[in-house]
Amino acid sequence: MRILVTNDDGINAPGLQVLEEIAHAIAGPQGEVWVVAPAFEQSGVGHCISYTHPMMIMKLGPRRFATEGSPADCVLAGLFDVLDGARPDLVLSGVNRGNNSAENVLYSGTIGGAMEAALQGIPAIALSQFFGPEMDGLSDPFEAARTHGPKLVRDLLDHGIWTNDDYRTFYNVNFPPLPAARVKGTRVAAQGFRRDTGFGVEPHQSPSGKKFLWIKGGPQQTPTLPGTDAAVNLEGYISVTPMRADLTAHDLLADLSARLA
Repeated sequence: MRILVTNDDGINAPGLQVLEEIAHAIAGPQGEVWVVAPAFEQSGVGHCISYTHPMMIMKLGPRRFATEGSPADCVLAGLFDVLDGARPDLVLSGVNRGNNSAENVLYSGTIGGAMEAALQGIPAIALSQFFGPEMDGLSDPFEAARTHGPKLVRDLLDHGIWTNDDYRTFYNVNFPPLPAARVKGTRVAAQGFRRDTGFGVEPHQSPSGKKFLWIKGGPQQTPTLPGTDAAVNLEGYISVTPMRADLTAHDLLADLSARLA
């Protein structure tokens, strides 16, 4: 099996090392694991691509490359330059440092990498490690992902629903903020929404008097509706969410057509 690996935390991120271990476990001794990851952190870039300017790509070692681009850029670079048309069997994105549950999905470069792979017709899984106070003192904050990741990916490859329609299914996986031994299992869950919290800005003044704005996220320990991703994560379960890039509100089409007729 040939696997392409990327992330949004950057080529030197510890979560990427965890994902490489997972990929090697899945690919097996005769398989290939190729890494194409951002040279610098690209958290929060979503499905951004470097459409208006070129990006540099650097070979760092055997089957290991860094680009000055987003995770979606890395997937495109991997498919059309690094692998030179030799398509991978699977794209893995992550393991993100922090959850990509609920509304975080819409901002996530980790999700963006997996989404681009799905748009290119390749099976893809995004993996993220939820962080929280019950992980304090762990020598390996990615313990849950490292321990449970290989089986979870195998289960999805063997039993997941991999569609062949235009907007192919990909999967969003979040490991709960717990030591590996306390993970209760896996739940298939819809994307949730953290109410009364979200992203905003925090103004600061520089020593020169200029005003700068920091983007500031909301509390991550806020549960979503029962049975949705962040809720099951905070209950101790790995969440698995099937996703598509199609943003159409299909449930509104017929009603809207009738209203505008």
